[in-house]
Amino acid sequence: MDAEVRVGVVEEGSDDARLEELALMLRQELLALNVRSVEPYAEGDAPEGSRSALAALAGVLTVSLQPGLQVVGAVVAVVRDWLRRSGGGRTVKLAIDGDVIELTGASDEIQQQLVDAWVKKHSGTDA
Repeated sequence: MDAEVRVGVVEEGSDDARLEELALMLRQELLALNVRSVEPYAEGDAPEGSRSALAALAGVLTVSLQPGLQVVGAVVAVVRDWLRRSGGGRTVKLAIDGDVIELTGASDEIQQQLVDAWVKKHSGTDA
């Protein structure tokens, strides 16, 4: 079964257009991974008069992982690298089956421990 990681970019004070721009920049980097797809996340019916059958949430992507490949750690690594290079003020939330972890550009030891535990939980290995 395919796993999906929902990736949401948050930047304080940004409007939907800016969040979309940030998500597209991050999407380009995630596409370099061995994933099935990285697409804007859409949920529910679009508002009446809109062009899409689904309403996209600003700054949110869905990363579909290849079956059998454990690339959750690689997705996290790309996101953390992107955050470090982008300066402060941004957060990325990753979610798998409702389990959410929030990443910032900080590279502190506690965040690393949380990331390691979250990745292990969703990597499909019983190490």
